[in-house]
Amino acid sequence: MGADDRIERAGALYERAVFGGDADAVTAADRELDAVEADLALARGRVAHARFLDDGHESPHELGLFERAAELYRGLGDVRGEAEALFWIGCFHQVVRHDDAAAVPVLEQSRGKAVHAGDTLTASYALRHLGIADHRAGRPGSAREHLEESTRLRREVGFLPGVAANLVGLAYVTAEEGHRDEALKLLDEAGSIAEASRADGVLRQVQEARANLGPRKVR
Repeated sequence: MGADDRIERAGALYERAVFGGDADAVTAADRELDAVEADLALARGRVAHARFLDDGHESPHELGLFERAAELYRGLGDVRGEAEALFWIGCFHQVVRHDDAAAVPVLEQSRGKAVHAGDTLTASYALRHLGIADHRAGRPGSAREHLEESTRLRREVGFLPGVAANLVGLAYVTAEEGHRDEALKLLDEAGSIAEASRADGVLRQVQEARANLGPRKVR
């Protein structure tokens, strides 16, 4: 049900409460509007995050929007929505604040709830960012496990730009494990997928990774 439908339904419930004397209709109307508010808060938070990625300035509202969305989804019993909101809270702490200690527990919650709700895409996001935290903490084995599982889930749902982004991460992990040629092959695959998906942002990540790893050795 879309936002317009929910608002219209809340209006009908208002009529039922005021003119029909149905006190329960007020509670039902609140739930409809809470769902609208949760979706809007999540959407606004994501836009604020995109703006941060563009200009590097932290929004004073981003975290609060994601926390409000999580609170509302939890009250509604919407596990799928709560899982997504929790992911974005973890992402905020990790990407904006560079605070993996705060991010990891929330990302773990997000993954667990996403799996419970059957939300494969959100689970893949949580796994990716748990992998990033592992990589930063010097745990390449755990980073690889999280990134590979995230990649498997993304292939499963056809999220190809996300697959390419994960392959870039796996290339860095693989290179640090001493397998540079294998890492460059992962970048080749990432580049092909990103190009086919017209994911220019990921293509830039591939190019940056190639520059960091250097050209292949001539044999």
